[in-house]
Amino acid sequence: MNGLSLSELCCLFCCPPCPSRIAAKLAFLPPEPTYSIQTDETGARGTLRLTDRAEWQFSDRELESIEVFYTRSKRGNRIACMFVRCASNPKYTVLFSHGNAVDIGQMASFYIGLGSRINCNIFSYDYSGYGASTGKPLERNLYADIDAAWQALRARYGISPDSVILYGQSIGTVPTVDLASRFECAAVILHSPLMSGMRVAFPDTRRTWCFDPFPHRQSIQDFITSVGDSWYRR
Repeated sequence: MNGLSLSELCCLFCCPPCPSRIAAKLAFLPPEPTYSIQTDETGARGTLRLTDRAEWQFSDRELESIEVFYTRSKRGNRIACMFVRCASNPKYTVLFSHGNAVDIGQMASFYIGLGSRINCNIFSYDYSGYGASTGKPLERNLYADIDAAWQALRARYGISPDSVILYGQSIGTVPTVDLASRFECAAVILHSPLMSGMRVAFPDTRRTWCFDPFPHRQSIQDFITSVGDSWYRR
């Protein structure tokens, strides 16, 4: 995230503060879409079409390993999902919530490489307002987006919670921790996690304010409380 000037910070945190607008300005940097999804007649299956912005064009073999489709969040947004088959009989599937400046078109080659190395399939999705997903990139949409992805992964592929590893990167750690605090899963990986919106803008912040967007520090504490000792006994 680029540094903000004092005047820009004043504009962001003007009174009364609006957490969703602050979060959108600070945390979301959706790129120009790098792909489109061409669906079949039923709308249940789709074909990935990458643009030049993706900086990677798949081979026929790689294309066969990628399945894309849409699901619908409880907030009414159409969410683009990607399932990458990297292993024939994997023990785990990774539900990957990506960073704030990419979409799943840009991440596709990384998913193939990651899944092949760790012998896992990869399931990912685009947040509202990213890629081919509709809606706006807002904090409250993040939680609905990952809920929709979680339900689609379980219903469409029949994968049990104890076979799912939740992986969040940067802004993706926010919905990842929220989901992990509400559902069982095999493991949680947080890559460059956010403490909170205020702590990103003001690193010396020592408390969580009522208007602080992405109160991730508190969410992590709630997550640890919710799982208790069960994880340590595994």
